[in-house]
Order: sequence, then C-alpha cells, then structure tokens
Amino acid sequence: MATDVMELDIVSAEASIFTGNVTFLSVTGSAGELGIHPGHTALLTSLKPGQIKATTEDGNEEIFYISGGMLEVQPNTATVLADTAVRAGDLDEAAAEASKERAEKILEDQQSGIEYSRAVSELAEAAAQLRAIQMLRKRAKR
Repeated sequence: MATDVMELDIVSAEASIFTGNVTFLSVTGSAGELGIHPGHTALLTSLKPGQIKATTEDGNEEIFYISGGMLEVQPNTATVLADTAVRAGDLDEAAAEASKERAEKILEDQQSGIEYSRAVSELAEAAAQLRAIQMLRKRAKR
C-alpha cells in the first residue's frame, strides 16, 4: 500500500540533522543517483559524498551535504546514517574552496601512497560541499 509521504531521518555521528515527512528523496548511492518515493521497495546501499535533496510534504526542498554513509529504505521510511551530515546552508564555502585547492595541489605534485589517497577523498568531499552550496543558491534564485 503506497502512501503520499514517507518519514526521513538523517543522522550524523554527532546529531540528528533532520526528521520529517517527505514526498521525494534524491541521494548519490555507490552505484549512482537514486530517487526514492514513498512506497519504494526495501533497499540498503552505501552513499558517496554528495547531496541529499528532500522534498517535504509542504513542497519545500531541503538540501544537505553528507560525507558518505548508508541509506536504508523501507516502504514508509528512509534513514540516512552518515559520518558527517550538514544542512547546505550551514556549509562554509571558503573552507570548502581551501580544502579543494589543497587537495588539487597534492594531486598535481603526484605524491603517492596515503597522502594521495587522502587528497582524492578530500577533493571529492570538497567538490560535493561546493555542489550543495551551488544547489542551494540555484533554489534561492527561483
């Protein structure tokens, strides 16, 4: 039995970031973009650093950044467990830009091993944060 809304919980290691009813959820899973509507079949997948877009039952769009994590979907609920989860409006654009530049510098120097792996991860997270900020700006222009 499908319903018009599902409960969404977004939880980070530090706190619960969002709990509410949504009509649509978009996330970046390990195999690509996922769109989840109420009544979706059960699903468990890992999430890449990226954005979560959730359309609330009153039609507003909420945007969050996560550093990666897990998504569990049941027909009437979806739960995101993330190491880091932040509302897009709370992201620090200057810090994300600095992190991106630092990671790009390490990659340009072609350092190997652990430092290279860390730089790739840092670059992915910084780029995802910047995309979340850009999505929020586009939404504000509407």
